[in-house]
Amino acid sequence: MIQRIQTLWLFLASVTMLALFLFPYTTYTDAHGIAMALKVSGKLNSTGGQYQLSTSLLFTLQAIATVLLGILPLVVVANFKHRKKQVSWIALTILLTLLFAVWLFISAQQALQEVGKLLHFDHIGIGALLVPVYIIFLLLALRGINQDTKLIRSADRLR
Repeated sequence: MIQRIQTLWLFLASVTMLALFLFPYTTYTDAHGIAMALKVSGKLNSTGGQYQLSTSLLFTLQAIATVLLGILPLVVVANFKHRKKQVSWIALTILLTLLFAVWLFISAQQALQEVGKLLHFDHIGIGALLVPVYIIFLLLALRGINQDTKLIRSADRLR
C-alpha cells in the first residue's frame, strides 16, 4: 500500500485540496478600494491593515465540500486491495471536483458582480490553480493503479 506510487499521488492530491483553506481562489478590490479575497472558509476583507473573515452558509458548504474532497483520496488509499473500486472512486472524485470547480467559478463571478467587476485573469488566486493540480494528481494515481493492474495480469499469464 505505502510502497505504491499512487499512494503518494493520492496523498499529494489530498494535501492540495486541503490547501484551499490557506490560499484564496479569487482576489479583488471593492468600490472603496478595500482588498478582498474569497477563500473556501469565507470572504477575507483587508481594512486598515487588519483582516476580517466573514462567512456565510455558502462558504460553510464550500468548506465542507473541500474537506470531503480532501478526504476522498485517502479513502481510495484505504481500498488498496480493490483496484476496481479505487478506479471508480477516483472517477467519482474527478467528477465531483469538476462540479466543485464550477461552483467556485460561479461564486467568484457573483462576488465580483456585487462590486461591479467582471471575472478576469487578474482576479484569479492561487487557490484556483490548486483545483487543476488536484485533478492532475488524481489522474497520475489512476495511471499508477492501471500499471499495477497490467503488472498483475502479466504475472498471472506467466503462471
